[in-house]
Amino acid sequence: MTGALVRRVRLPNDRRTPAAARALVRSVLEETGLDALVNEALLLTTELSTNAVVHAGTELDMEVAADPGGLTVTVTDFAPGPVEELAVGPRNEKSEIGEVAERGRGLLLVDHFASRWGTVHEGTGKGVWFRLESRAGTVSPAALPVLEGDAAPTVGELTALLQSDAERPSEETLAEFATDLIARLARLTGATGGVLRLDRGDGGGRQLLARHGRPPRDNAATIRVPLSVQRPWAGELELDASPEGYALPLATLVAERLSLHLENDRLRRTDLRRQTWLTFLAEASELLAQSLDVNLTMALIPQLVVPRLGQWCAVHTTDSWGRLQLAAATHADESAVSQLYGTLSETGPDSILARLEEASRLGQQVMFGTPSEGFAVPLVARGQRLGTLAVGRHVRHRHDVDEVAVLEDVARRAALAIDNARIHDERHKVARTLQASLLPPALPHVEGVGFAAEYVPTGSEVGGDFYDVVPTGDGWIVVVGDVSGKGVQAATVTGLVRDVIRILVDDGKPMTEVLCRVNRTLVQRGGGRYCTLAMASVTRDGTDLHVCLHLAGHDRAVLVHADGRTAFVGEGGTALGLLESISSPDVAVVLSPGDSLIFYTDGVTERRRGRELFGTDRLRQAAAPLAGYPADVMAARLRSTTINFSVEEPRDDIAILVLRNDA
Repeated sequence: MTGALVRRVRLPNDRRTPAAARALVRSVLEETGLDALVNEALLLTTELSTNAVVHAGTELDMEVAADPGGLTVTVTDFAPGPVEELAVGPRNEKSEIGEVAERGRGLLLVDHFASRWGTVHEGTGKGVWFRLESRAGTVSPAALPVLEGDAAPTVGELTALLQSDAERPSEETLAEFATDLIARLARLTGATGGVLRLDRGDGGGRQLLARHGRPPRDNAATIRVPLSVQRPWAGELELDASPEGYALPLATLVAERLSLHLENDRLRRTDLRRQTWLTFLAEASELLAQSLDVNLTMALIPQLVVPRLGQWCAVHTTDSWGRLQLAAATHADESAVSQLYGTLSETGPDSILARLEEASRLGQQVMFGTPSEGFAVPLVARGQRLGTLAVGRHVRHRHDVDEVAVLEDVARRAALAIDNARIHDERHKVARTLQASLLPPALPHVEGVGFAAEYVPTGSEVGGDFYDVVPTGDGWIVVVGDVSGKGVQAATVTGLVRDVIRILVDDGKPMTEVLCRVNRTLVQRGGGRYCTLAMASVTRDGTDLHVCLHLAGHDRAVLVHADGRTAFVGEGGTALGLLESISSPDVAVVLSPGDSLIFYTDGVTERRRGRELFGTDRLRQAAAPLAGYPADVMAARLRSTTINFSVEEPRDDIAILVLRNDA
């Protein structure tokens, strides 16, 4: 070779970068005829490029320069931070690697094999270079002197020991990889065996991960090198060899290689575990959100926690006096549930209940000891303390940091679900109370006349459906109505309509005037809401009942004769609250003994089953077989038929009122 050859390349931060760097160096050596330097050059190139990828975490620039005198390789990374104070030095001539000054594990081999080496630092990066001379007088690794009967390892042996495959070992092959690496180390150092123990921080202690040859003896000198892995993992490489000569530094290098792969495995496991916890939290949130029943929600919480996050779990809630009451509990062992309930009911300063009260009072996590070891977190939602969530640890496993964080997250979501269920329950009670105030507490009991009604509310909002029977001097006024909309405003209008009708009827006003005044009231004070109304006056005439029926935009009533014949009766009029003036024609109906008249709201006819409606025809068909039954039986059967038409919850309130001539 007569001239110099220089190659420069930028390599990515990738696990395949060391292989690419070796390929570049090998090609330069082949072109320049410096094949005698290939082992040392590839070993040192692998070490520097691997360190740049693992520790710097950036791209790296690589320059390979060859001339008749030898080879110079420079590896530069772009990581921020200070450059180590390393001076350019001559080739190390010592026979023991262990005697080299401590300048980092990555530079130990460089210092031992390179003719010269040093550091470079520029504005954008820092790096290390080394020089391998091709002169005949260079001391080769194979010619290193023997120390205490042990020959120095050759470059090929070191390369075979430290060079790993491009593909990182998987969880299944990690033990096999470690066993093979320990076997190579044992052959190189003359050790009779070695073991690798690892504690993954799961409460199981240090477990044997890999072993080669005879286990290290207790009464013999051994080499113990701790693994460089992040907590809670911890481990140790133990080699059955004397810590002299090359054995200790080589075991340290192997331990570092194993630590790198184990740390990758730990990070992979951590990432997978956190993804699993995120999925668990998402599923738990979905399950908790589906229930708006307080008792069901509290019963669900322990089922979510056990056994994944604890051996047992208990939910306590605070009563109106701030005292804790057990709401739900479960145990992984069903036979231990009764014992758990007994333990949770115990009182005293050292009881679990005392610790739970402390957690609720302080609003922070507290621990409790044996025999039911675990911890409790407060249930807090919207600034209000609702109770506590207590979790007992598994027998052979302590809760790690991730599990505690997940449990705290579960507690927050559970508290919010309980609070939402309580709010829904309170709204439901308010709606039912308000709805009940808009309906008569009982219908009149009259000899020879049957009145019966059924009402099915929906949801947690007050509906606009109502009914009433108002006595008059010579009979009764039957009213069934439906105010548009739902909620408090609809309830207000419903109460207004009902009260105005009762007052006007008590004053003896005729039905036409009653309807006109209700219409005027809604136009003025209804807030844009309207009302459909079926109003009928009922009077006796011997054994017959005379009915005068007015329909203000309401569905026609169903007349059921005693012999089972049915017909729709009534003539449509104007709904109330839409126009200043209305028309409401009256229709006279005579109910003979055994005849019935059925009033209803649109919640009956508009009951849905997919796209199909219950409809008026189906109502008429359902009413026909009920001829001859008492009014209360007819109303109950029609209610049941309407509800059973679909498996869906009713979308609108259902009101049914039956008037029957029982003479």
